[in-house]
Amino acid sequence: MNIEKYPSRLLENAVNEFSKLPGIGRKSALRLVLHLLRRDKEEVTAFGESLIQLRSEIRHCKVCHNISDSDVCQICSSPSRNNSVICVVENIRDVMLFENTHQYNGLYHVLGGIISPMDGIGPNELEIGSLIERSESEDIVEIILALPTTMEGDTTNFYIFRKLKDKPVKVTTLARGVAVGDDLEYTDEITLGRSLTNRVLYESSVGK
Repeated sequence: MNIEKYPSRLLENAVNEFSKLPGIGRKSALRLVLHLLRRDKEEVTAFGESLIQLRSEIRHCKVCHNISDSDVCQICSSPSRNNSVICVVENIRDVMLFENTHQYNGLYHVLGGIISPMDGIGPNELEIGSLIERSESEDIVEIILALPTTMEGDTTNFYIFRKLKDKPVKVTTLARGVAVGDDLEYTDEITLGRSLTNRVLYESSVGK
C-alpha cells in the first residue's frame, strides 16, 4: 500500500478535507488544492469566506423547507406563484431541477429524503407531518408527488397518499416519462417538464 508523502502538513490537511467531499478522491483533492495555491491570496480568501458564510447564515424556509436567505424563501413569498398547488420533492436539488424546466409555477415541499428502512429513515425523520399540515391549513387543491421512481420513492409516495386520501385535495404524480428506477437528477429537463405537465392522478398510476 502506497503512503502519500506531502512536503507540507498544511497541504496534507487541505487535501484531507477536500477528499471528504463526495466523488473527490485524494488525487482530485490534491489537484484542487494545488489549483488554489496558484490563485491570488484574495481570491482564495473570498472562496473560503463564501463557504463559511454559506454554512453559518443559510436558512431553511419555514414553509417548504427549501434553502433560503430568509425565513420564507423567494418561491413561497412570490405573489406570482400558484399557491394552490404543492410539488413534493425529495431534496433541494430537485427544486432546482423543476425550476429549470420552466414548466411549473406552483409551490414546493422538500421532504429532506425518502423512506428507507435500511438507512434508518422512517416517516418521522422526514417533513411529512408539515406537508399534511399544509394540506389542511392552506387553500391547496392539488399535491404533486414528484419523488424518484425507485422502490424507496414509491414507498414514500404511497405513504403520503394514504395520509392524504381522505382529505379534499387532488393527489397526482409524474407521468412515467421518467423511467422506473431513475433519480430525477439524471432525467433531462425536457422529459422532466413533460412528465410534470402530463401528470396523472396518483391512484390511477398505482400498479402500472
